[in-house]
Amino acid sequence: MNIAFCYESVLPCRGGCETYIADLARRLIADGHQVHLYACRWDPQALPAALHFHQLPAVRGPRFLRPWRFSRLCLEAMAKHHHDVTVGFDKTWGQDVLYPQGGLHSASAVYNLNKHRGAGRRFVARVIKFFDLAHWSFTLLERKQYLTAPLPIIVVNSYMVRDHFQRFLQLSFDRLHVVRSSIDPGRFPEHDRLRRRLEWRGQWQLAATDTVGLIAAMNYRLKGLEPLLRAVRVLLDRPINRDAAFRLVVAGNPNYGSYLRLARRLGIADNVRFVGHCDPMRDAYFAADFLVHPTFYDPCSLVVLEALSCGLPVITTTANGASEVLSPPRDGLVISDPHDYGQLADCLEIMLDPQRRHACALATRKTAAQWTFEQHYRALLAVFQEAVRRRHAA
Repeated sequence: MNIAFCYESVLPCRGGCETYIADLARRLIADGHQVHLYACRWDPQALPAALHFHQLPAVRGPRFLRPWRFSRLCLEAMAKHHHDVTVGFDKTWGQDVLYPQGGLHSASAVYNLNKHRGAGRRFVARVIKFFDLAHWSFTLLERKQYLTAPLPIIVVNSYMVRDHFQRFLQLSFDRLHVVRSSIDPGRFPEHDRLRRRLEWRGQWQLAATDTVGLIAAMNYRLKGLEPLLRAVRVLLDRPINRDAAFRLVVAGNPNYGSYLRLARRLGIADNVRFVGHCDPMRDAYFAADFLVHPTFYDPCSLVVLEALSCGLPVITTTANGASEVLSPPRDGLVISDPHDYGQLADCLEIMLDPQRRHACALATRKTAAQWTFEQHYRALLAVFQEAVRRRHAA
């Protein structure tokens, strides 16, 4: 098949959807398919050499108009070429297949309010959102994407997102294909795991005997770093844990100044390591003992899937579609409200128990093996083939 991908910026070092696009393109090319990428910028070193790149002009102007402009640029550029199937991964319209890796904007807007602790703050945030042009623009864009003809095939990466489509757009389930996210395990070879573990623990001033929790994110606020830091304070205030050799590694966004200041105010700065961008990410996973991802909204966090693939137990929330693959407490723990510092501290305390943590670590590999990247690829390939049949029928 001749397949076109549309995504504005593909820099796999940033993780998430951009890493996924690189993995999927690599697998499709290995299978003999021709893959084209329509984007404004990309990292050719992190993408397959056989990928066909189509440079689009940089999208400028107000934030609320940029997705509309990028979509139009994609449609104009793709009209000059013949593709068997076209795929959009975010705020684009007109493709045969839409695979919204970031979920629905309408759902995200509601869940994002939970970042604010207390009804008063959430009310103020709701009022501000009401006057946000980007919010109304993206809401309108979603209706154009999913409700106007020709209707695309829609792929979602969790049952949570499927339910959001029904709740916010009243779409019937028969229009939605649930294809759980997956990661390419080839990115996490373990032949040198122990060496990397010791090396990076040394660089981050972590002792070999420390119990290390990891949070990896670019949007620290949405992923719950503030309540996590407060939960660490609660954990260490408990008499049984005051001498615990616990350290939290914060990886991802290098702009962590406000959270470092919060850690200092809470008196836990010695227990937290802010390491910023980590490339390759497997060094952070290998250095850690478990992942803690108290997110307020994640359609299906790839970070969780990566951690499971690396044998790390996971603490996350019900607002994360990836929680659907867990079987708590066998392979991890799931909480409902990241602002419940006591409950989050309870989860951290459970992970301080080496026997419990070891049992969870053994179970995570079985969990990761239940849905492999190859299974994901085959399911997605079937969707692409359905899109080709639709084109021919039309």
